[in-house]
Parts: sequence; C-alpha cells; structure tokens
Amino acid sequence: MSKFYSELNPTLQNFIQEQKIFFTATAPQQGRINLSPKGMDSFKCIDPLTVAYLDLTGSGNETAAHLAENERITLMFCSFTEDPLILRLYGKGQSIKPRHQNWESLALLFPSMAGTRQIILVKIESVQTSCGYGVPLYEFQQERTNLVKWAKQKGDKAIYDYWQLKNQKSIDGLPTYLLEKKDEEIF
Repeated sequence: MSKFYSELNPTLQNFIQEQKIFFTATAPQQGRINLSPKGMDSFKCIDPLTVAYLDLTGSGNETAAHLAENERITLMFCSFTEDPLILRLYGKGQSIKPRHQNWESLALLFPSMAGTRQIILVKIESVQTSCGYGVPLYEFQQERTNLVKWAKQKGDKAIYDYWQLKNQKSIDGLPTYLLEKKDEEIF
C-alpha cells in the first residue's frame, strides 16, 4: 500500500499545503525520541527536495538538539478528510537561527510571528505515501492563538530569558546551540 518517491511532486506539495497540522520526529543517538505536532501557517515547500518550517518558542528545543547531533528528521502529514493519505518526508535537517546568513531570505517565506525561535530547514532524502485508511475523520475548526499571544505578552527580553532557562539543552542534556555560535553552513 505504500509508495516511495525521490522528491515531492506537485500533487504531494498541494496535499501538504492543504493540511492544518503536521508532525516532526527526531531522535538522538542515545536518548528519548521526540515527536511534536505543529500547526499555524508554519510550513513551506521550497522546492521538490527542500522544505522548511517556522519553529516557535516552546517548553523544550529537542528538534534543534537532535539535528545538531545527527541531522535525522521525519515529517508526517495525514489527511483527516474524506480522501485518506499519509505522507512522510525523510531527510536531514538543520536549525537556522536569526543570526544565520540565510535567515532573512528564509524568514520572508513565513508570516511574522511573535516567539519565532528558528527555522528548521530539511533536505529530503525520501518521500513515502501510505493509505491512511485507519486515520479517523476530523473537522478543522480554527488555529489556536495561545502560543503567539503568550509570546507577545512576554516580549522579546522575556522570551530571550526563557530561551536561556528552558531551550539550551535537550531533555537528555544535548546542546541546542540556540544562543551559541556554531558552524552554520546550509547543508
């Protein structure tokens, strides 16, 4: 039932743009696997082999730590409508921070949102579809605004302080390099 592709074709790119939620999965060489739901207007297909998502401030920064260690990432989209489909993107990811030389050009792809922390850039190695017949039907109501409101109320200084306190290391103690300089070449 599954099918593999070497890149995102226009049909799959359109499917991605229609979805209101996607999931990211990363893992360190040793430690906990991280699986996170994402929403809002935060995902973009840059070309058939490159995608990116806007990463907002959260309670942890597992993805950045895992990518800094081994670059492995899987992104999953699934349809909750009448037409079932599951789409997985397997690739290598990199955390692009506001100090990165390519930040400005990548940030222009996304709406400006309070609490923006980094952009996760992914080079696709493999694309897989599967049926999704077992995924239930759900109806989208609206985006939550809590995270952006929280970040606006905190303000830039308090967000920076929050990053220092909560976003410097993964749960397993790996560095995220959020506020540290690290070799930041794009792939």
